[in-house]
Amino acid sequence: MYLEERAFWVAWSQIPTVGPVLLGRLFRYFGSLAAAWQAEPEDLTQVQGLGRQLVEKIVERRSQLNPEQLYSEHLRQNPHFWTPADPDYPRLLGEIPNPPPLLYYQGQVDRQETLGNRPLVGIVGTRHPSEYGQRWTRRISQILAECGFTIVSGMAAGIDTYAHLGCLDADGRTIAVFGTPLNKIYPETNRHLSEKIIQKGLFLSEHPVGTLTRREHFAQRNRIIAGLSRAVLVMEAPERSGALITAKVANEYSRDVFALPGRIDDPNSQGCLRLLKNGAETIINETELLEMLGALPKYNPPPSLIAPTAVIPPRPSVPDLDPPLKQVWEATAIEAIAFEVIVSQAQLDAASVSSALLQLELIGLVEQLPGMRYRRS
Repeated sequence: MYLEERAFWVAWSQIPTVGPVLLGRLFRYFGSLAAAWQAEPEDLTQVQGLGRQLVEKIVERRSQLNPEQLYSEHLRQNPHFWTPADPDYPRLLGEIPNPPPLLYYQGQVDRQETLGNRPLVGIVGTRHPSEYGQRWTRRISQILAECGFTIVSGMAAGIDTYAHLGCLDADGRTIAVFGTPLNKIYPETNRHLSEKIIQKGLFLSEHPVGTLTRREHFAQRNRIIAGLSRAVLVMEAPERSGALITAKVANEYSRDVFALPGRIDDPNSQGCLRLLKNGAETIINETELLEMLGALPKYNPPPSLIAPTAVIPPRPSVPDLDPPLKQVWEATAIEAIAFEVIVSQAQLDAASVSSALLQLELIGLVEQLPGMRYRRS
């Protein structure tokens, strides 16, 4: 009976006029898709969204398909997949209005994740992040992984890549949601990253082998990231960004949305600033983020995970510095600043600032970056 029901999920997925929402309604109305497949046209019209014309198309297409044969052929190319009727289908994803009817997977399955007992956090953002976005994404992903969170992202270039990398830095677990079939790595530049993820993590996609890559598939993927996650973090995003679609659907699914603030004159920060204006939680620091995530349903981290000293020790106080060194250090910040700006803010000549920066580097208070930019260590 179990295999039979799976076969009908595959068969219904071959009817293009029936999407995830209608499939969910059919499943709830008839109690199984096997029963829905056998239903008379008059009974099908009782399901919300199924008018007579659509039912006629369904009945015509249904007569051309053999569910058991389809299932057998499908398994040959796609041996690993879940349907919402399967016990291992991710519970949180199954609760959204439009869960993928077929969810293909590859890698290491964690039953505690699929049951919703292990907290998953989505991290998304622009494909063209600044150094600030790269650094904070990797840092926060690493800290969350160290505290037992699974990181979910889309393995796209940019923020997604740094989210996965940060998790791997902590030897943590990460899930990559594809906008392509699982046998097609996109972008190709992330092939090496995919090889690292698959060793301990998981790949997911709603597209079977042989599906042509379409632009809209990447937007549709965003609902899976949001649906899997208890919270979504938008690290850096311009106003027109797919990350904002993820944040929007996360709100619709009653997930918490967090955004990393940035400069108001930085186009890459405009999407995050807009989210903050509209009520997203602000990522102020790692400790407060962990405290807020710890308050999410079904996750009660031990006190050691949310104690400030256990997560990120406070920055040691600055040692006594001679006036020129102190002036220059105070002109720097956590974010990288150009040399000329430091000269202007320190109100010293360039030679004095250069000398002071060198001394601050030697004592470990300042770090030089490419392009004559500096930030506090």
